Amino acid sequence: MVQGPMLLVILAVAIAMIVLLISRFKVHAFLALLAASFFVGFAAGMNPIDVTKTIMKGFGGTVERIGIVIIAGTIIGVFLEQTGAALTMAETVLKWVGAKRPALAMSIIGYITSIPVFCDSGFVILSALNKSLSKKSGVSMAVMATALSTGLYATHTLVPPTPGPIAAANNLHADLGMVIFIGLIVAIPVTIAGYLWATKFASQYEVVAETSVSYEELLEKFKTLPSAFSAFTPLVLPIVLIGLASVANFPSKPFGDGTLKLAINFIGEPMNALLLGFFSCFLLVPKMDEEILSGWVGQGIKDAAAIIFITAAGGSLGALLAASKIADYLGSSLAVFNLGIFLPFVIAAALKTAQGSSTVSLITTSAIIYPMLDTLGLASPIGAVLATMSVGCGAMVVSHANDSYFWVVSQFSDLKVNLAYKCQTLGTLVQGIVGILVVYVLKIVLI
Repeated sequence: MVQGPMLLVILAVAIAMIVLLISRFKVHAFLALLAASFFVGFAAGMNPIDVTKTIMKGFGGTVERIGIVIIAGTIIGVFLEQTGAALTMAETVLKWVGAKRPALAMSIIGYITSIPVFCDSGFVILSALNKSLSKKSGVSMAVMATALSTGLYATHTLVPPTPGPIAAANNLHADLGMVIFIGLIVAIPVTIAGYLWATKFASQYEVVAETSVSYEELLEKFKTLPSAFSAFTPLVLPIVLIGLASVANFPSKPFGDGTLKLAINFIGEPMNALLLGFFSCFLLVPKMDEEILSGWVGQGIKDAAAIIFITAAGGSLGALLAASKIADYLGSSLAVFNLGIFLPFVIAAALKTAQGSSTVSLITTSAIIYPMLDTLGLASPIGAVLATMSVGCGAMVVSHANDSYFWVVSQFSDLKVNLAYKCQTLGTLVQGIVGILVVYVLKIVLI
């Protein structure tokens, strides 16, 4: 096995390989990601059989985790679009924040949604609404996708009950309630940074929302639109159920350890929650027929297929990067530097960039950092909380080709890969930097 700095060279070549194959040579993202996965494995000196097994494991694990979630979310999107429910939601949200601020609306919705829901699941759930708002307002999908994705991302890495921050808080022995409180505060300027990146930078790029029918056609087609309650139910129901499941697993055990907790955990599993959201779509339809049961559902499955395969290929790359010990090398190399509150950030950012998963970065970095808290001057209760925040900010840097979220955002928003790098990848870099600066200020004030 290759060791030492050469591992970083392999990582750099793999990233460059993906970008060139997709952007320059127009190779499909699925093939480019698989090619990069094989390259990493062979270049790192792994056993060829292990390379193949790791690719299959990473691919299968990603499909297992998010496959049905994407399918259910995509079908929900088709129903919301075809019934006019997305139009109802668009008009409702714009009334709340003003017709001239659709991107702000999606940033706020993303901030709230990702507190209990994984960011990739949240983006899938809200994709139809995002496209509808883009179509109605005339705002580029590059802006809308970036605003939504960064809003979701902020709380995803900083605020429990999302599993990553919970695990990091546990590893660092930080008070969970305080982590939630401080996380919500830090996530506000981080979300604002993402919103400003969307409106000031991503606005340079015009991307038309791809919907099967226009806003005017929807108005003509649906003489009577669904109510706001019935329109939002397929989106809100999964979010509420997933959030309840997260609360049920709090150390305080608010629902006990019995049947009630089991039932809540069952319906709050993202797959089950999304399926229940899908079934609630039937309330939007006056009567069931073949077009709905086969046509609309079939369209959703068809739309989801490419997204699932690309996302799963990204999972394969992430698995190879982890198996090749690139992440371990980065972590151990950076740990020798005493950077105070910035050290958890740097390690988490390196791990995130190397292997793609924010959750893995949060868990791994917090485990590495805990024995160093005293040395870093973060041994106090508030110090442990700020260390958790530093790790969370690092786990944002950066979302690129080995991150399933990158592919969910780009594919659901019709963003070309090179544009997704400019909007999503650079946007998450800005968010992470803003976040750690906020944490640094809090350290000065609180410690």
